[in-house]
Amino acid sequence: MSAYGKWGTPFDVPNILNEIKELEGRAAETDFWNDMQTSHVVLQRTKSLYSKLEKFKKIESAADDLAVLVQLGIDERDGSVVSEAEDEFKKLRSEFDDFSLAMLLSGEYDKNNAILTLHAGSGGTEAQDWAEMLLRMYLRWAESRGFEAKIVDALDGEEAGIKSATVFVTGENAYGYMKSESGVHRLVRISPFDAAGRRHTSFASVEVIPELDESITIDINPEDLKVDTYRASGAGGQHINKTDSAVRITHIPTGVVVACQTERSQFQNRDNAMRMLRSRLNEIKRKEHVDRIEDIKGVQMEITWGSQIRSYVFCPYTMVKDHRTDYEEGAVERVMDGGLDGFINAYLIGEAKSAESAQRHK
Repeated sequence: MSAYGKWGTPFDVPNILNEIKELEGRAAETDFWNDMQTSHVVLQRTKSLYSKLEKFKKIESAADDLAVLVQLGIDERDGSVVSEAEDEFKKLRSEFDDFSLAMLLSGEYDKNNAILTLHAGSGGTEAQDWAEMLLRMYLRWAESRGFEAKIVDALDGEEAGIKSATVFVTGENAYGYMKSESGVHRLVRISPFDAAGRRHTSFASVEVIPELDESITIDINPEDLKVDTYRASGAGGQHINKTDSAVRITHIPTGVVVACQTERSQFQNRDNAMRMLRSRLNEIKRKEHVDRIEDIKGVQMEITWGSQIRSYVFCPYTMVKDHRTDYEEGAVERVMDGGLDGFINAYLIGEAKSAESAQRHK
């Protein structure tokens, strides 16, 4: 028994059951808990497979119910069943396509929560307003997906918008879906801040990294950290008690800086900042293929114009185009309201096809 969505993604139930049996056999071994990191990976994989199997069975049951409904309408010659069957089919097709797409999320960290960071490019108010527009877009998208999105740090622009913001996005596969958004985003529009009504081009960078779970150990020397406390400011700052509860942590060897200011407790803000630091250092380690924190060079925060992954055009026409996949939509306002699924889907499908092609040519 297997399922194929429109993405051509297989879900082989017998193989899934065999893998679960194998994993549970490993979990039953007497020395299973000797290696905590490996044991955690096994348990997480088992939990993930059970979750996918449960979703597949739910879809399969809904398909069986739909088939019974259609057959009943045929037997009874009841035309009123047609409308109900069409609605159920559309709902089932949507659930099946989402399930098929989720099967593409097989990366090591795809199931994890995501940490989203935005930075306005040069250009002052115009770029800062664009960064805030992107922030709103991602918050709307997360809400539509049922994810929890919490702004943990934000720095307001001088006149409007934001200079930067960091958001925790919590939910199953949050990173797997959001990883497609990393890169430079370009805006073309008639600037509301230009009295002459001229067209402006603005840029903002988006970084998405997976939040690490507690099973992954990142050894950070406390002596390598510079911890500063300050009063909360920026988006939401007016609702936070005016004590030095905000925390900024600098990892001195790499220059990586993280900050959190949204909790009332300095302890909570420090804990959130350390979660971000661990995740960021692990991401750099992974990209640079190094084993030790000491070997990390750190990240370049400069935004490179000309390497944008997506363009959002408001004038002289309306269009949003992803330059990696060539996927585009004309309803720019719908996209800015969180309608990102088409772009995310196109990216994931393209990545899956590239991986499959690479595998065939090995």
